[in-house]
Amino acid sequence: MKTLMDVQTLQERMTSGQHTVVLDVRWSLGDPHGREHYVEAHVPGAVYVDLESELAAKPSPGEGRHPLPELDALQESARQWGISNGDVVVVYDDCGNLSAARLWWLLRHGGITDVYLLDGGLTAWKAAGYEAEGGEEQHCLGNVTLTAGSMPIAGIDAVPAIARDGVLLDARAAERYHGEVEPIDAKAGHIPGAVSAPTSENLTTHQTFRSAAELRHRFESLGLTDTADVAVYCGSGITAAHEVAALEVAGFNAALYPGSWSQWSSRADLPVETLTSSAIPTGRA
Repeated sequence: MKTLMDVQTLQERMTSGQHTVVLDVRWSLGDPHGREHYVEAHVPGAVYVDLESELAAKPSPGEGRHPLPELDALQESARQWGISNGDVVVVYDDCGNLSAARLWWLLRHGGITDVYLLDGGLTAWKAAGYEAEGGEEQHCLGNVTLTAGSMPIAGIDAVPAIARDGVLLDARAAERYHGEVEPIDAKAGHIPGAVSAPTSENLTTHQTFRSAAELRHRFESLGLTDTADVAVYCGSGITAAHEVAALEVAGFNAALYPGSWSQWSSRADLPVETLTSSAIPTGRA
């Protein structure tokens, strides 16, 4: 199953009249203006998707900052975006697919097999000389039916065993993993036993994914094997989906821990590890 589509292939599909649903997930922490960026310029025909309201349920200490949306709500959104059963779907953003991967993962989890990340996103599209357009797109409603369960999930109770017996990857920046800084969540540090694997290292300087061989070498150097039980977390389950995609490109299957650090760090009874500390429940320290 392919994960990525390059901009040349998407352009050829569009010019040859092959039906393709293109979705724009312009979002990043600290920038609430995704729709405005989309209206200014996007891949022709792309429909805007709001990550905060459509790709996540309401935040809570018990579930984290970006819980997975309910299946019925996601299905309704997918129909509003114009997706019907059997459609080819391509998703992108303008930051190396760090946000668009959330939508890719959700649609895969919902049973859509022909969903791809546009490698390099809007940046690669423009760099190839293809035109972008502004405004809002008009589109027909879809009739897609989603069925959850096609992608593996690791719940909070399963995470310690994966960290102990398999490989638990922390996709956040290294300084957050080490506990040097924590700008968002309740505590600094990482889940005991987790391995630092920043999502940014999945990408080239052009914001495209590194080659399958390069990614496989990267993950093997972090302890992965074809038989290892692997899960990924980040701050709130967004960029961890990008790492799941990179692992798939490299030939590995990995579970997503949706609650991620925002859920784990909110629990006073759960242990936290930093670069210099032992793993102790910080609520008792």
